[in-house]
Amino acid sequence: MPEPDQLERFERLIMPHVPAAFNLARWLTRDPHDAEDVVQEATMRALRGIDGFHGGDARCWLLTIVRNTCFSWRKQNRQSQPAALMEDDLADVEGGAAAPDAALLRAADAEMVRQAIDSLPTEFREVLVMREIEGLSYKEIAAVADLAPGTVMSRLSRARQRLQQILAPKVHEEA
Repeated sequence: MPEPDQLERFERLIMPHVPAAFNLARWLTRDPHDAEDVVQEATMRALRGIDGFHGGDARCWLLTIVRNTCFSWRKQNRQSQPAALMEDDLADVEGGAAAPDAALLRAADAEMVRQAIDSLPTEFREVLVMREIEGLSYKEIAAVADLAPGTVMSRLSRARQRLQQILAPKVHEEA
């Protein structure tokens, strides 16, 4: 059982970053229910290891644990099974009654982008999500993914190129 000061430190440093942890886990597992399991396991690991956190960026520390937990979980549970697409990943669409067509178009565009990101290989998807969705710096991504900064930049570049290759024909179809 953790000590009261460990719980207080955990709640103060780690709990604010659970939404980012869930978002990363959801993109890596491609399933919100699986992501919940991964984040629960990762937060338990973080709680057990909170004494080993000696400052720095708590979000990066937690995301590293989530990433490692996710890959371990996938090996154990879903190695040969294709992952399901996320249904609840679309942003809430606002448009009001005045522009229902615009709201539908935004939802369709968001779904198209989500599917394109989802189709990327894991090593490209994870760096893209950490950079473009979670807003991590190259240095932070390198720390979380245990990669050289040059590798992060290369993977991001390749991920963006692949997204462009996937989305360009679809955008031209709709035009």
